[in-house]
Amino acid sequence: MVEFQLPPELAEHARRFAERGGVPVEARLASTVVLLREPFEAYLIRRVATMAFAASMYVFPGGGVDPRDAAVHPGWAGPSPAEWAARLRLDESVARSVVCAAVREVFEESGVLLAGPDASTVVGDVSGPDWEEARLALIARELGFAEFLSRRGLVLRSDLLVPWSRWITPEFEPRRFDTYFFLALLPKGQVPRDVGGEADDTVWCPPAEAADGRYTMLPPTRYTLQELAEAGGIDGVLATAPARDPADAIRPTA
Repeated sequence: MVEFQLPPELAEHARRFAERGGVPVEARLASTVVLLREPFEAYLIRRVATMAFAASMYVFPGGGVDPRDAAVHPGWAGPSPAEWAARLRLDESVARSVVCAAVREVFEESGVLLAGPDASTVVGDVSGPDWEEARLALIARELGFAEFLSRRGLVLRSDLLVPWSRWITPEFEPRRFDTYFFLALLPKGQVPRDVGGEADDTVWCPPAEAADGRYTMLPPTRYTLQELAEAGGIDGVLATAPARDPADAIRPTA
């Protein structure tokens, strides 16, 4: 068992929930991506103070699954949706949507695109005005992710994602997520940028430093960084990942 100090506002949520005999809301399916780069650094964004969830907290890029992530199928490279379904122990359509959400969200929130013209290449710099226009349209849900890739002749590179873990928000939280955590190496030629909107700060830092208390973060983020730090480096992380069970849900309690 691992113990964490809850932020005061979350501790108050937990106390009120217990006193009132609260009924937990359904957890929404979500994906998050831990971007890594040499010399062994992880990418974090800080949510703006007005966010309903994880306000003012440092988190990994990610968010909820959009219905279109399941309904419309993008071009695909890497492990098939059926293979992902077996790895994540999900129905094939749900596994597809979780992987699509991971790639879409990391592009929306960091400007990093895990896609390419074919199964062996990845796009380079995607910071130009036309890419930015498309990113904003995705955020506004004016453009579907599959349509975005199709227009540019790209396929989703699912092989660039490494499944790591699964966390389900505690029952006392008013907003709950069933989140699949993935790792991804920063593609060559791409640079995450401060894209604004839901984040007001970004930082690259060694996992051991990010987990030492200098950044305010929720337990899933802190614990994941501790796990990465224990692996010793990117090679160690990639060697560790296949033996993990990314479908085994971690359910924190207060």
